[in-house]
Amino acid sequence: MATERELSDFLKSVEKRAFKRSLFHVRDQEAALDIVQDSMMKLAEHYGDKPPNELPMLFQRILSNSTLDWFRRQKTRNALFTTMSDFEGPDDEGEFNLLDIYNADNGDTEQSAEDHTNRKQTLALIEKEIQQLPARQREAFLMRYWEEMDIAETAAAMGCSEGSVKTHCFRAIQTLSKVLKAKGIVL
Repeated sequence: MATERELSDFLKSVEKRAFKRSLFHVRDQEAALDIVQDSMMKLAEHYGDKPPNELPMLFQRILSNSTLDWFRRQKTRNALFTTMSDFEGPDDEGEFNLLDIYNADNGDTEQSAEDHTNRKQTLALIEKEIQQLPARQREAFLMRYWEEMDIAETAAAMGCSEGSVKTHCFRAIQTLSKVLKAKGIVL
């Protein structure tokens, strides 16, 4: 059974990654925050008494389901209502940017302006290309390489077979590497 402290520490440890993952899916900062908060509340309410080693898998599954629920609600809402935002001009507020969250813990505090600019441009390009991936490929890629989950954990969280996870990841990596290579970026 997880103690209150263990649950709190776990939620703090996954907060930023869960937000980024949700944001890649929904592309709306406020909605991503709502999804993560809702997922954390569900985990605490319904599964807070589970052992600490089960929390990561439970949370990933809850987060995936909450994201799917959000898309279902959006689809229903869009089918029934015309929102005022349809009549507004483009939003001038800045969108979420991975670079805003980028942590300068790499110890390279003295970098040239050119290196800094190149790094920012590369990260922005990678972020853009990840968003262009099909939903299942993006989800598998983010779980495997962003969340550092293994294949079995990713398959359980996505509700598919391990072979499907491998296929989705392979296709995502192939797509990303082709696009980045075509733009002259070799990682």
